[in-house]
Amino acid sequence: MATMLNNSSGFREVNISSTTPFDYSNIEEPCDYGTHASHFLPVLYSLFFVVGFLGNMLVLWVILRGAQVKSMTDVSLLNLAIADLLLIISLPFLAHYAQSDWVFGGAMCTLVLGVYCIGFYAGIYFIVLMSIDRYLAIVHAVFALRIRTKACGILASMGIWITAIASSFPELLYLGVDETKKFCSGYPKDENHNDVRSTGFIKMNVLGLLIPLGIVGFCYTMVLQKLQTLRNSKKLAIRLVVAVMVVFFCCWAPYNIAAFLKALEIKRILPSGCELSKRIQLMLQVTEALAYSHSCLNPFLYVFVGEKFRRQLARLLLQTPCIHVQCMKRYAIRAANSVHSKNASVDECSAGV
Repeated sequence: MATMLNNSSGFREVNISSTTPFDYSNIEEPCDYGTHASHFLPVLYSLFFVVGFLGNMLVLWVILRGAQVKSMTDVSLLNLAIADLLLIISLPFLAHYAQSDWVFGGAMCTLVLGVYCIGFYAGIYFIVLMSIDRYLAIVHAVFALRIRTKACGILASMGIWITAIASSFPELLYLGVDETKKFCSGYPKDENHNDVRSTGFIKMNVLGLLIPLGIVGFCYTMVLQKLQTLRNSKKLAIRLVVAVMVVFFCCWAPYNIAAFLKALEIKRILPSGCELSKRIQLMLQVTEALAYSHSCLNPFLYVFVGEKFRRQLARLLLQTPCIHVQCMKRYAIRAANSVHSKNASVDECSAGV
């Protein structure tokens, strides 16, 4: 069994991961998946780690140092950055694991994959919370004044984290290395392996795509309709709303579709055969990497495009040694002196979505 697993490419086994070695116990002829993914996945994971870590740390720096946490939007952005960081900090370990055995021990396996699972669901759920926050701010502006407070944001965020942890079960119960201590697994090491794995893929489709996409789609559809009725609505705000929905769907839908096909394969609903299994495995590996990229795009979609955020970033840059660099100085002064938007709700949309 160990030899066959090493021939596959030695990827981890966690239910929300696609790059797992297939359980050969339920097929007669083992498939050799090759090692192609071990060449491009470490590069992509490393790239996503660098971009995502710097982007989300910059968000935390500006919110905590410059903007302070005053509203539900600030709380949501802060927690979204934290959730993305939880997922991103696991990528260096997974990059190494994509091309080799797990060498970090059982405790790190539990920690890394536990953080991965929780960050995975938390990031999606906070995007849903941001969508609801934008919906209230634009469509129900009067009611939003009472509910979009810092206290409500903290309560909602606590609920999101609890829900993310709950969504990570039962996989969190099975985290650990196998008897060879070479493979970090998120599945039971017994006859229930395939059942838990296929159920996990289905659960991810429902909790990680269908429900969030339905809520996000409804909220931003209502926001678009409201923006089109405003005389002084900004085209930028409308484009950002569309971009948020399109990017969310394009990043997560392919991965969930591939995961659903993998669940059907495990359940033997799809025709058996190595060629089909190889194609599904490759789809999972590529689409999973695409899904990771969403954590890198979030700072740009939700924060960096906002005029308010750029002014706060400029003020902080004016207080750092970067101001001595001439190009940074020109950017900081120009951003700090930018004109405030006259329409509060539309400006909020530009800054938030």
